[in-house]
Amino acid sequence: MKLRNEEIGLFLEISDDLLRTIRESGLLHYPKEFGGILIGNYSTDKKIVNVIDTLLPTSYKSSKFSFERGSEGLKEQLETLFNGAPSLIYVGEWHTHPDAQPLPSGTDIMGLTGIAKHRDVNITSPILLIVGLTPASMELGFYVYFKDKIYRYETY
Repeated sequence: MKLRNEEIGLFLEISDDLLRTIRESGLLHYPKEFGGILIGNYSTDKKIVNVIDTLLPTSYKSSKFSFERGSEGLKEQLETLFNGAPSLIYVGEWHTHPDAQPLPSGTDIMGLTGIAKHRDVNITSPILLIVGLTPASMELGFYVYFKDKIYRYETY
């Protein structure tokens, strides 16, 4: 799947296989929210983010209306991916909204802003994928934090 935001000129690519993996992971925890980390890389001109894979947390808090990802073991996994070939980095987060639209809540917006401004995160434009999920369907909402504002991606 290819997405873009014309206003800021940032593009995103993610495979259908990865989207299926994310859906299956979400359904394993349905009707509670679930999520993980998006990993990938940027084009040399920083205009395209390629989302390659997801890392799933081993610790988290989850309910029908909230998801809080733990960080246990993720730093080591990210370091291994960064030192691999090709080098992969943290590019954002994803989580499900069971039986709901893939629209960011106030908590989602605060979380994405916090990631972008966190001193230990070396990414200024993190991606957020929200998956509106039911057992029969999946609706995707891709967002990016860019220069103190959140923008939605559109397919093209």
